[in-house]
Amino acid sequence: MILDRAGLLAAYDDQLRTDAETPGAISVERLGPLRLVVFAGGRGFVTYRDLGGADRAGIRALVAGALDHYSVRPDISRVEWKTRGHDAAPGLHDALVEAGFVPEETESIMIGEARLLAVDVPLPDGVTLRRVTDEHDVRAMSAMADEAFGDPVSRQRADDILARLARRDGMELWVAEDAGRMVSAGRLEPVAGSDFAGVWGGATLEPWRGRGIYRALTAARARSALALGKTLIHSDSTEFSRPILERSGLTKVSTTTPYIWKRPTRQS
Repeated sequence: MILDRAGLLAAYDDQLRTDAETPGAISVERLGPLRLVVFAGGRGFVTYRDLGGADRAGIRALVAGALDHYSVRPDISRVEWKTRGHDAAPGLHDALVEAGFVPEETESIMIGEARLLAVDVPLPDGVTLRRVTDEHDVRAMSAMADEAFGDPVSRQRADDILARLARRDGMELWVAEDAGRMVSAGRLEPVAGSDFAGVWGGATLEPWRGRGIYRALTAARARSALALGKTLIHSDSTEFSRPILERSGLTKVSTTTPYIWKRPTRQS
């Protein structure tokens, strides 16, 4: 049976909006319906299954409480509050902005059945796919992704990926190569205790875009997910990658918008 949009969204809410959402957390504390998460590198993260029917005043109090929780910790430099477009959340945008959170680009929550994605996708001549695990390849993959996004090469991002691999939590790294040069990459992240695996970190160098390479990487990761017993695939997608994933068989079930708070820097 093929799940419809409502079925996919229900699976997302029931299975992913739990502690399964934050497997790399250093700590998780509760504030009412909120899960207040801390990741390595001084990153806070706020998420929840729902807001428990809170009204505007209740939501304002939750935002204030969450910010108090993080602001007293000098090791926390930034906090992301992850919102979802289908939540009942009266006044949340205004409460977050007034507390100093800044909304970033809204992304589409994409979900699909892995078996529908695990299809043969023709690759351009000379392009091959493989999974990478060793440090040299991981650093090359991370540097290529930085280039694709127009960012400076970050040693710290590569270090964080290597640390994740060392935990052996199931994350897989996949790349496409053209004549030995990495040109596209993405992660597969199986979600423990669920039917889901996530496809994340999609990056393709501009000259290789629009040639089916990232779609082929998605299909390869879907096949790997099925081999791990995962039947559903999910991703948060920009407007650039959303059409690619739709062609691969994923459905847009909602939206998500991150709101970011950064600790003010002291003026000398």
